[in-house]
Amino acid sequence: MGMPLKSLIQMTTASASAPTQEHRTAFQWGGTVAAIILLIVNRTGRRSSKHTSLLVIYLFICFPTALFRILRGQFGRWVAFLAVAAHLFFPRDFHASRFPLFVIIPDWLAIELRDNTVVGGILCLIIGVTLVIMEIGQIGLTDWRCNVGCWFSFIILSLIFYFPILYLSSGSKAIPKT
Repeated sequence: MGMPLKSLIQMTTASASAPTQEHRTAFQWGGTVAAIILLIVNRTGRRSSKHTSLLVIYLFICFPTALFRILRGQFGRWVAFLAVAAHLFFPRDFHASRFPLFVIIPDWLAIELRDNTVVGGILCLIIGVTLVIMEIGQIGLTDWRCNVGCWFSFIILSLIFYFPILYLSSGSKAIPKT
């Protein structure tokens, strides 16, 4: 009688303290798609290097695990080498200075940022806040004229917030009382 109750309490505690796999998958794929869209909008529009750097760090944290393992392997090393070589020969056309982050960052730091739910989620929220502040700063507080690209950026930025909040809040479910 005591063993099943103990295992039930352990399962409930474990599920309440860690986000579910569905929320982690939604965070990884949704955050990745939102960050890539925002990167494309950024690189075709203003070309802000601060936005790009923050979005690459965001991508590093929320990139799907299967694709992340591919980029951290031999294939990623070759892609990083070719990206740096292309950047040497075509510096204006090909910006690859941030891609090697996926390959060369130490394993312990990659695991801590990606697998520790609190650190990665909070860092993604901080990046989201910083991006919103930078976006408002570019528009200006007195001139609220905003075009379609501006509204599109704000919609994507809301997704940048939504997925980490969903991911972090899934781990804070209340434990039902028995």
